Amino acid sequence: MLEQLLIFTRGGLILWTCKELGNALRGSPIDTLIRSCLLEERSGSASYNYDAPGASYTLKWTFHNDLGLVFVAVYQRILHLLYVDDLLSMVKKEFSEIYDPKRTSYNDFDDIFQQLKKEAEARAEEMKKSKQVGKPMNNNLARKLGNVQNGNMDRGNKKKSGGEPGNDRDGDNSKGHPLENGDISNNHIGKGEANMKVKNNGKENGVSNTGAFDVNKLQKLRSKGGKKTETVSNKVSKEEPKKITKKNRVWDDSPKEAKLDFTDPGSENVEQQHMSVVAADQGESMMDKEEIVSSDSESESEEEETSKDNKVDGKKKGGWFSSMFQSIAGKANLENSDLEPALKALKDRLMTKNVAEEIAEKLCESVASSLEGKRLASFTRVSSTVQAAMEDALTRILTPRRSIDILRDVHAAKEQGKPYVVVFVGVNGVGKSTNLAKVAYWLQQHNVNVMMAACDTFRSGAVEQLRTHARRLQIPIFEKGYEKDPAIVAKEAIQEASRNGSDVVLVDTAGRMQDNEPLMRALSKLIYVNSPDLILFVGEALVGNDAVDQLSKFNQKLGDLSPSPDPRLIDGILLTKFDTIDDKVGAALSMVYISGAPVMFVGCGQSYTDLKKLNVKSIVKTLLK
Repeated sequence: MLEQLLIFTRGGLILWTCKELGNALRGSPIDTLIRSCLLEERSGSASYNYDAPGASYTLKWTFHNDLGLVFVAVYQRILHLLYVDDLLSMVKKEFSEIYDPKRTSYNDFDDIFQQLKKEAEARAEEMKKSKQVGKPMNNNLARKLGNVQNGNMDRGNKKKSGGEPGNDRDGDNSKGHPLENGDISNNHIGKGEANMKVKNNGKENGVSNTGAFDVNKLQKLRSKGGKKTETVSNKVSKEEPKKITKKNRVWDDSPKEAKLDFTDPGSENVEQQHMSVVAADQGESMMDKEEIVSSDSESESEEEETSKDNKVDGKKKGGWFSSMFQSIAGKANLENSDLEPALKALKDRLMTKNVAEEIAEKLCESVASSLEGKRLASFTRVSSTVQAAMEDALTRILTPRRSIDILRDVHAAKEQGKPYVVVFVGVNGVGKSTNLAKVAYWLQQHNVNVMMAACDTFRSGAVEQLRTHARRLQIPIFEKGYEKDPAIVAKEAIQEASRNGSDVVLVDTAGRMQDNEPLMRALSKLIYVNSPDLILFVGEALVGNDAVDQLSKFNQKLGDLSPSPDPRLIDGILLTKFDTIDDKVGAALSMVYISGAPVMFVGCGQSYTDLKKLNVKSIVKTLLK
């Protein structure tokens, strides 16, 4: 049963809803569709599944781009209604004929919709019946599998004695045709049971295994080979000399071991000297500097696009004159064939900039769905229209859905008397500790009291690395050594920050691959126990397509392994090594598209000041250059 059908403009004005359906939707599926698909350029998808407590809907939609209308149908996911696509296309056609931009009420459309719904349902029923009639049941196959009862079984016995040759022909004619509805599942089950009987009762039924591979011989060969390898390994071990075992280093503050401190022991006020050197060398963080994007003249690129567009249109539309005529006179409505060459060129361009192929394809599908049927303005080329639509789409994707202002949130948490907690997560070797120190330096410049929490209790040297950054920046660090539970260390660090009046706690975690379930479970526990204010995923700008896999699996594991019914996922992204990729900036787009989380910081160098905001205009310009 169809739950609801709505027609609204792209500006959000609801023009018509089906009153006779009148079903109150649980949750907010329409709002979620607009936020998750339409505003994030995922409208090229066929459908969207909405899950909420007590609700499970499937939403399908279509656009009338020339009029700026959206048609959305909502139904229970378990029903699998076959007529929805046909109904949406008919409603779109009929409603566009009576649409007037000045009207806001369309009560007269109710009767038209009911008639269209009946036609769509009847057409779907006819298609079902035609499929069932066109593909008859394979009686011969069913009889062999033992699924035919009573009279059919008797005919099977007659056939064994030489009667009814017609059934043989029926079986041959229907060979290779799958059965409809429940018949295919029953026959498959029967076949599986028959095979199991042959396998299990092979000796009783007289089935010989002479041509098959003998498993017993394989096990005997393995056991003989295992004995030989054991004797050879024993001989080798006897001949080898004893290896000298290396003494484990003890990482503690005992005076017996040499400390990792290469400063002059005779100098006084070492920490103050370190801080003064850092301030002198580093200067102001790049986070507080506005990056200016140069607006270069696009005449050269436009000339290149003109020549390419003319070549493409020349192949499809009959040469340079027809393409120029379309550009001057305008085209009635853009079709998919008109958009395909320009979209293919844009997809190839995005992929050369390190955008994942799947994401580039979905973006092009979304742009095509937003332009198909739209009227091409005069003096406008198809390629220019597609390029402008893609630029708007990329800007919408990279622009954060919600504002995340860390400094504002820090002051809000300070007024509530608790520290603001940021957890840095990511795979191995991406630069979590280094960029954590950059964030700490930036917060210091805004008179924020920062404390570091060394919760990487897995990697050797991780605590010492963070301790070095803390000493240089004169920031207190909370540490408990190695082989401790990172969730408990983070909890104690937050408690210590509350006692000593620290405004922000930056939690450093161990690097872990997205498929390492024990470490991902430990990370999920840390987040569940401490409820941080911000979870930052630290990823490399170099990885390209692998960033999609890393980020999606991190989110999936955090959701699956969390004991909470409402698990916390990644809130923001910190991209490192951004200065090494030249124009291959597609990882930023891929990561934002797959997670919906914004890129909050960009690491672009070795010093503490080399941290800046993501310039959306610059990224979009680079991607389309």
